[in-house]
Amino acid sequence: MALVESGDAPAILDVRWQLSEPDGRPDYLRGHIPGAVYVSLDDDLADHTRTGRGRHPLPSGGAVQAAARRWGLREGKPVVVYDDWNRAGSARAWWVLTAAGIPGVRILDGGLAAWKAAGGTLDEGNVDREPGDVTVPFDNLYAGGLPTLTPNELLDVPVLIDARAPERYRGDTEPVDAVAGHVPGAQNLPSTSLLADDGTFLTDTELAHRFVRQGIGSVDSTDDARPGVYCGSGVTAAVVVAALAAAGHDASLFPGSWSQWSSDPTLPVARGDE
Repeated sequence: MALVESGDAPAILDVRWQLSEPDGRPDYLRGHIPGAVYVSLDDDLADHTRTGRGRHPLPSGGAVQAAARRWGLREGKPVVVYDDWNRAGSARAWWVLTAAGIPGVRILDGGLAAWKAAGGTLDEGNVDREPGDVTVPFDNLYAGGLPTLTPNELLDVPVLIDARAPERYRGDTEPVDAVAGHVPGAQNLPSTSLLADDGTFLTDTELAHRFVRQGIGSVDSTDDARPGVYCGSGVTAAVVVAALAAAGHDASLFPGSWSQWSSDPTLPVARGDE
């Protein structure tokens, strides 16, 4: 909080998004961390003109650079991203910006609730920052600064994590995509299971134990094959990728996730618990 309120504050991005309420701007305008710029996950962190790559295709690096400069991001300056729902919006922003090659992006642990719990104040209205000068080195985020997976690679991943809710993983229900179920061989690890009741990430020890149960590393070793992660459309999977990174594990994201996989009738579908 002291850093945010100092004269050398990082760039702060408000990335409020929920599947049922994707436009977080009205809530942002009613109250946000001082100096925070609103970022639309659907408009700025996805490119819906791309077809065949799921519900939230990755944007181009050029589009990310233009947006980042509009948000006031500058070379060598840290960036803090936050949201108000299960770290989904902030994790997506962290992943996209890092994959584009922008260093120093951090997720505000616990999101807006943590800021308010610490006594932080909120400002109303819109914030426009002076244009930034940040440069994005990767134009293709599918082959950018963070590893990704294609559908052809998915079945060969030693540990594949499905970050959706258990009922969607099992195929009991599917409220969004065309087919219910999961990628054969995937293990269910809901992104929300990596968060404490207050919305912060679990402790390092708790995360390590969770990942060990999924066959990822051990409590005292990170020498393991890189896991793959997917969710419904590549958003909440980024929460798991971020938690793995915090625990010292590199992970590959399948950006199109179940929305891409389930749209191809030639790909296999599994149901139930595995």
